Amino acid sequence: MIVSAAASLRDAFNEIGRLYESREHIRVRFNYGASGALEKQIEAAAPVDVFASAGAKQMDDLIAKDLIVEGSRQDFARNALVLITPADAPVSLNSFADLDSSQVSRIAVGNPQTVPAGQYTEQTLTNLKLWQQLQPKLILAEDVRQVLDYIVRGEVQAGIVYASDAYSAGFKVKAVALAPENSHDPILYPIAAIKESRQPEAARKFIALVLSAEGQSVLTRYGFISVR
Repeated sequence: MIVSAAASLRDAFNEIGRLYESREHIRVRFNYGASGALEKQIEAAAPVDVFASAGAKQMDDLIAKDLIVEGSRQDFARNALVLITPADAPVSLNSFADLDSSQVSRIAVGNPQTVPAGQYTEQTLTNLKLWQQLQPKLILAEDVRQVLDYIVRGEVQAGIVYASDAYSAGFKVKAVALAPENSHDPILYPIAAIKESRQPEAARKFIALVLSAEGQSVLTRYGFISVR
């Protein structure tokens, strides 16, 4: 069975996948990436059984194209947006406003064209009246985990990721500020079965595990916020 999932879900879904395999004796292959890129793959008839997106828009688009099993879509997690720096960053930041400082020259963000985290970032920086003037500093990443990699390697001075990604990086990054909830759309993660799935029953059971108390416990442990 193939599960296409947002890059930010990698750690949590790998653990849920191991649980699933031990119970159902069905191998799970994960295809992680930017939700927008995964959406395009599904539209191009890539073999996928389950899609888990980091944004509602990508799922909405697939539903509009009649590619999702009716009634299978469920929101299974929430997230928050945070500004991070390398743990040993020489530049001290305290807020999103500090990104406009002359000491900051490189800021990693998800590409708003394909990455939901990038879309939420654009909304936040626009609401904070920072989006336009920060354009020359922005380094666009292919997914939110690439933003995290840039930060961990010290290739940029700041980045904007999900709270769950900052949590997964542990001591390697420093969380500086939390984006105000009203500065962006709610960060909801929907999951659904793909209509052309070759293993519809396996897909249904995987979704059920993600939504179960056990699956929700795994997600919470990796920094996600429960929707229950």
